[in-house]
Amino acid sequence: MPEFDFIASAQRTINLERDAVHTLLTRLDEHFERACEVLLASSGRVVVTGMGKSGHIGRKIAATLASTGTPAFFVHPGEASHGDMGMMTRDDVVIALSNSGNTAEVVTLLPLIKRLGIPMISITGNPDSTLARAAVANLNTAVDIEACPLNLAPTSSTTTALVMGDALAIALLEARGFSAEDFAFSHPGGTLGRRLLLLVDDIMHGGERMPLVAPETPLRDALLEMTRKGLGLTGVVDSAGQLSGIFTDGDLRRTLDNDVDMRSATIASVMTARCKTVQQGILAAEALKVMEDLKINGLFVVDQDGKPVGALNMHDLLRAGVV
Repeated sequence: MPEFDFIASAQRTINLERDAVHTLLTRLDEHFERACEVLLASSGRVVVTGMGKSGHIGRKIAATLASTGTPAFFVHPGEASHGDMGMMTRDDVVIALSNSGNTAEVVTLLPLIKRLGIPMISITGNPDSTLARAAVANLNTAVDIEACPLNLAPTSSTTTALVMGDALAIALLEARGFSAEDFAFSHPGGTLGRRLLLLVDDIMHGGERMPLVAPETPLRDALLEMTRKGLGLTGVVDSAGQLSGIFTDGDLRRTLDNDVDMRSATIASVMTARCKTVQQGILAAEALKVMEDLKINGLFVVDQDGKPVGALNMHDLLRAGVV
């Protein structure tokens, strides 16, 4: 097999697609603004359709829209002609993708879309095509040349369509004021969802699992409480149930360094008073920030009266996927 320069080939492809994407900056005009206005005004969903490679790009655009505050789904144009048109309502908006703008399977849907009175936005490489002329707004993604050396395989053209779809989704996201919390609700199974939706109440150790001792408790008994509960700490509460202090593994090391008599010392004499706590009901991510800022591995959760209702440590945050 003759020697081939794979790197040079890849560089050529990337350069061609980069240039094609850069050209899109000159295509952002009143059509793009109109498309955004139509989508924002819609009370329904966005129905994305496209054939072949355009269909694959369409699926991704629909997924991006749906995850960023614009309800959307993909319909294969062939299936739409055989029943899936029933998924559309008069409140919806259609985004149709076709590089030529004349793809038969997509063009076939035009009379049905028009009959329903659904506005259609087209993403095409031909602003004079059938789809472009029928659309309320056409997003021009034309390219001078495909990255394919035969100028046949959709490469640069699918890249520009994808980028235009992303530009549309993000413009809508920003116009709606879509927040990170909103994104998390669409991604409850992801790391971001766990970070933004999980409360300390969901992961803290409460009730009998919470390590607590009285101030007069001998140090050795407090250590047994720490061992039983396995959090590397124990809280110290007074007779009114208020948190007086905390004793952690770090406090134990400092106690040993200070040659404290382990047999006679009470927990009150070695605890850390006025310890840092967090309020019940806050996000676990907020508790994580407190622990990181203070360089501590555990803390207590208190109610509005300052009484401990739970305890958690860094391992709990790790297991919950917050870290």
